[in-house]
Amino acid sequence: MFTIPIVAAAAIIIWIIIIYNLFIRDKNLIKEAWSGIDVQLKRRHNLIPNLVATVKGYSKHERDLFEEITEKRAKSTEIKNIKEKAALEADLSGMIKSLFVVVEEYPDLKANQNFLDLQNQLVEIEDQLQYSRRYYNGRVRNYNIRVESFPSNIIAGIFDFKQEEFFEITLATERKTPEVQV
Repeated sequence: MFTIPIVAAAAIIIWIIIIYNLFIRDKNLIKEAWSGIDVQLKRRHNLIPNLVATVKGYSKHERDLFEEITEKRAKSTEIKNIKEKAALEADLSGMIKSLFVVVEEYPDLKANQNFLDLQNQLVEIEDQLQYSRRYYNGRVRNYNIRVESFPSNIIAGIFDFKQEEFFEITLATERKTPEVQV
């Protein structure tokens, strides 16, 4: 007679523990995925001063762009909020694109081996950043589905598991599609 309520209570407790542990696992996978993005962002940040210095040697009149890139890079390393960091990194990517536009005006610079090496390193870093971002966003997607889905949303509410932000960033090596004039 008492066994049915005891078995039901035990099943509910076991279910809560399982769902809670799935949330903890998902949170840790998101942290792991973020560390992959963070590593690539640090690699890119380490490359930027060399890139700027190389271009600066050829172009003296782009001083504002160089200072702005340096300033954004420094600011980005201080930000921890994913949404703010994504916005700032998108700005930084746009500035790096502008830097490559400046390079187009200097044929000697485009042929400079040091610059070409830096450019290749940047492409490699951007590719790795894209893979890391996809992995992170996939982890966030899975976690957010669990937070919103019934019945795990009940456990999410009880233990205050909130949705995570996706990391959206444009890459510096992405090219704008040329407009065709008819």
